Amino acid sequence: MKKNFAAWIFVGPALVVIGIFFVCPVVVGFILSLTDFDLYALADLRNLRFIWFKNYTDILQLPLFWKSLSNTLYFVVVGVPLSMVMSLGTAMLLHSKLAVAKPFFRTAMFAPVVTTVVAVAVIWRYLFHMRYGLVNYFLSYTGISPIDWLGDPNWAMPTIIIFAVWKNFGYNMIIFLAALQSIPEDLYEAARIDGASHWQQFRFITLAMLKPTMLMVGIMTLAGYFQMFAEPYVMTQGGPLQSTYSVLYLMYDQGFKWWNLGSASAVAFILFILMATMTKILLSISDRKEAV
Repeated sequence: MKKNFAAWIFVGPALVVIGIFFVCPVVVGFILSLTDFDLYALADLRNLRFIWFKNYTDILQLPLFWKSLSNTLYFVVVGVPLSMVMSLGTAMLLHSKLAVAKPFFRTAMFAPVVTTVVAVAVIWRYLFHMRYGLVNYFLSYTGISPIDWLGDPNWAMPTIIIFAVWKNFGYNMIIFLAALQSIPEDLYEAARIDGASHWQQFRFITLAMLKPTMLMVGIMTLAGYFQMFAEPYVMTQGGPLQSTYSVLYLMYDQGFKWWNLGSASAVAFILFILMATMTKILLSISDRKEAV
């Protein structure tokens, strides 16, 4: 204990902050998910009753939940790989020796990350307007009829995915760029001497050295995309025909529109279980590949 006392002194304040601002809210949220906490209980806690797992069973029987879950999975399955490919591709272009004005392009690519989601979502909403948007304006020169990007159920989610990828890929790009700069140049020189092609260098050196970084970026991006809310809230309000209605949007409606806070907490924990399961699958796949 004396040997570890100094370590506990340094770690202690961080553990206290994590306990107060993370562990306690999570525990309280789980307890609320086992109750019928609503507007009446908010006014008087004596109206609060424990109903245990009834909120979970009710949510799982709700057709809107499965609709929002399918929309969220669509957003994640398409958006996460697209975001990672764009991030890695852009990082490799900026890492190339042929690239010019690198500081400018790094700043320009990262700028969307630090801009307000609501502000840029409003701008994109006007860009993709069916009648007055610039996207349809330029498409008209190619003979393509105007597309109702945000009003057509078939186009609304792809439009939001494009916006989300544009908004967030710069953060992963910086991480990939730092990882690329840490790869020794000697490995590429040795591969070129052995006659390795550019594709072989990319596959057996770049991707191999980036595996830990790609795993971390994949988990972070997965967690972020599962929490889709601001984009559909500003651009489509969950429509059209609930084609962009997400699980987090359902939680928001249950908690702040209908004041079913117990039900909203249950939705949050179902989403947490889903995210934890997907993260575990990614880690298992990574460990299996390393073992092979």
